[in-house]
Amino acid sequence: MMDRRAFIGTLFAAPLAAEAQQAGRMYRIGYLGEGTPENALVLEETLRELGYLGYVEGRNLVVERRFAAFKYDRLPDLAAELVRLKPDVLVTGGNPGIAALRQATATVPIVMAWANDPVGAGLVTSLARPGGNITGLTLGTGPEFITKELQILNEVVPKLSRVAILRGTDRRGAAEAAALESAARKLGLRILFADIRTPSDIAGAFATIARSRAGAILVLGGNTTWASRQQLADMAVQHRLPSMCLFRGYAEAGLLLTYGPNREDLNRRAAAYTDKILKGARPADLPIAEPTKFELVINLKTAKALGLTIPPSVLAQADQVIE
Repeated sequence: MMDRRAFIGTLFAAPLAAEAQQAGRMYRIGYLGEGTPENALVLEETLRELGYLGYVEGRNLVVERRFAAFKYDRLPDLAAELVRLKPDVLVTGGNPGIAALRQATATVPIVMAWANDPVGAGLVTSLARPGGNITGLTLGTGPEFITKELQILNEVVPKLSRVAILRGTDRRGAAEAAALESAARKLGLRILFADIRTPSDIAGAFATIARSRAGAILVLGGNTTWASRQQLADMAVQHRLPSMCLFRGYAEAGLLLTYGPNREDLNRRAAAYTDKILKGARPADLPIAEPTKFELVINLKTAKALGLTIPPSVLAQADQVIE
């Protein structure tokens, strides 16, 4: 397997050391987080990848960090504060943070570490020609992807008829809700939505789900649910609910199934976009990329706790099995 540093090096024509930064130049990145510093995985992984590209915080890189602690009404003020610091580039992940930065500036480049349907959300004009000052990565979780998630869940859970969709503030788009409804109809499933705004809302959401008699739960991955993945996993088992989510980290925390993009790959590519912009590229000239790596992860320990047997047909598709 190719070393990650070597792989990143193939993305650029120049060697790692050449043109990674102008001599003596101090670069400034502004990071806007919807959650808390403890859950800033996008920032941690992006900074690590930037380190491979020659950017070291405190030596040739300054990182300005602002966190909303899931108080979404704070995002506009925090975004404006970051813009006033005159960063070379702004980085965030999640639609609310992107929207706040977009409102705060039309000139400072913005890199989306991940976005949910950025065209449908009105964040960019198109993926191929984003225009303006925004570029980066989309989750690629369109109708076909959503259908696949529900299909896997339907194969795993016998006689499944009703699925609860747990979503945070960052995953409440009308287009995604319509896609979920359509996918569920094709599979003969009924769905209901349980919304949370902050991690403290999760217990109440599960109480609502329990009253609905749902047979499984689909957790829409986002900043709120990521910060609460351990709590989600514990409560899903407590309520005897098979669960599906987006990133491998949810299965590692104890949710039953995950199917979605490789998160580390998204953040590595966000670092590549940041590097290109720091070297002078314009966001409008950088097409927004979709995920290239999707993975199915199954937690067999959780399956055992739920009394479920994973069908061989699903096990055969797994990229990773946690035992």
